[in-house]
Amino acid sequence: MEELAQLAETAGLRVVGAVTQRLDHPNGKHYVGAGKLAEIKSLRDELAYDVVLINDELSPAQLRNLEDELQVKVLDRTALILDIFARRAQTHEGRLQVELAQLEYRLPRLTRMWTHLSRQAVGGVGLRGPGETQLEVDRRQARQRIALIRRQLAEVHHHRERYRQRRRQNQIPVIALVGYTNAGKSTLLNALAGSDVLAEDKLFATLDPTTRRVTLPSGREVLMTDTVGFIHKLPTMLVAAFRATLEEILEARLLLHVLDITHPKAAEQAATVRAVLAELGAEGYPVLTVLNKIDRLGVDIQPAELASEFGLQTDAVPVSALTGAGLDLLLERIETTLAHVERLTEIRVLVPFQETNLVALFHERGQVEEVAYRHDGVLLRGMLPAYLLPRFAPFLQAGMTGTRVPRHSP
Repeated sequence: MEELAQLAETAGLRVVGAVTQRLDHPNGKHYVGAGKLAEIKSLRDELAYDVVLINDELSPAQLRNLEDELQVKVLDRTALILDIFARRAQTHEGRLQVELAQLEYRLPRLTRMWTHLSRQAVGGVGLRGPGETQLEVDRRQARQRIALIRRQLAEVHHHRERYRQRRRQNQIPVIALVGYTNAGKSTLLNALAGSDVLAEDKLFATLDPTTRRVTLPSGREVLMTDTVGFIHKLPTMLVAAFRATLEEILEARLLLHVLDITHPKAAEQAATVRAVLAELGAEGYPVLTVLNKIDRLGVDIQPAELASEFGLQTDAVPVSALTGAGLDLLLERIETTLAHVERLTEIRVLVPFQETNLVALFHERGQVEEVAYRHDGVLLRGMLPAYLLPRFAPFLQAGMTGTRVPRHSP
């Protein structure tokens, strides 16, 4: 509920009250029980509220019923997050992604807002029967718009893929910053790259991915990408709409999981990030956890104890993106971790014919020692960098048999 209040403030609303209820399951008609609904209605005169926020996703029927009973605008958690995304999206791609998510959310919730129109006139000799209802017209137009946006996003995706291909050819490793919203990812990117990416103490301050060059202690350059923050109950349609953008995570050799260690729900936030990464197909990717905002703790930090307390890996790096504390250690750890994940590992996989992009990836990034075409796919044996193993894990035929010294990138 505290997070819902933060979301409300981010959307420009002022919270005047909160009501909670314990139920085994939500009421099918109004989400809350009859008594609680009467209580909310009775607070109208006292609090003078004109919007009611529900900390869950409502069904179309629940939304309509609540608005009929309360006679005010009702927004569920999903609609609120979509509104914030609409306010924050800056690029053409970002605005398309948000509009797609909004349309897919609203489509089943369209109601007869123009009942006075009844049905459209279908004049003309020989034409009989009713025309389309306004609701049917709205739905058809929404579906047409969804189809158009998907085509436009597909074009953007192809452009982004060409950019990724050029980046792969340059052999500059990509490191993706992931984490819960407002964990300090943008501030950390600014501190490491000396950039000026927008960083605010608000939820979802950054939506569009931003990439900057960062120089490691050895002088090697890496590309660091700031991605959209995750949140508990992140709407499914948002994950789908932003999938092309979030695919930057799948291109990374290393994920920096930035965690606000001062947050009382840090462990739950970390679990949410892991769940979203798994949904994106990034489960098992190399991760280095960064415990951010240590300047707010005011005590000596023992990284292993702190990480263990929150159920995290004990080699997490404590930093303050704001003051710069711990950043030198973080850069050193990034470099040593990269050296580890770039080591070549012997692997044998059977790649289905519909996954030919993985065959090309093996040839491009690995060392192919054997290729055999079978009726059920392409059998590949050779050496592959460790950071790519999660991509091939579903098709593994034999375990890893050893490692070799990494190939150094320019």
